[in-house]
Amino acid sequence: QVQLVESGGGLVQAGGSLRLLCAASGCTFSSRGMGWFRQAPGKEREFVAAISWSGGNTYDADSVKGRFTISRDNAKNTVYLQMNSLKPEDTGVYYCAAGWAPMVVFTGAGGYDYWGQGTQVTVSS
Repeated sequence: QVQLVESGGGLVQAGGSLRLLCAASGCTFSSRGMGWFRQAPGKEREFVAAISWSGGNTYDADSVKGRFTISRDNAKNTVYLQMNSLKPEDTGVYYCAAGWAPMVVFTGAGGYDYWGQGTQVTVSS
């Protein structure tokens, strides 16, 4: 059974930083693209960042470019999201997701078949 467990969320002031972690188990982590999505209250889930199976390619939403960095450690079955210069509009529940197609990375939610339970990020102004 595939499990994705996020951690690292919390409350931070605008301009601050957080580092999210997603620990994966029960899947061929090293062959899957991984992604981060977020959902703010009353809004649809949106793409944040994605990373290829090897970590060689990354993709960021325009809203987080230059502030967020996605990375992975295949030896630890873990994907990270370093979030700097946080803004109040970054507030939401952040979800980790595992892509369904080996060796392919997606920026849309349809490309992911396993999701974590989410971790809350709140940025105060």
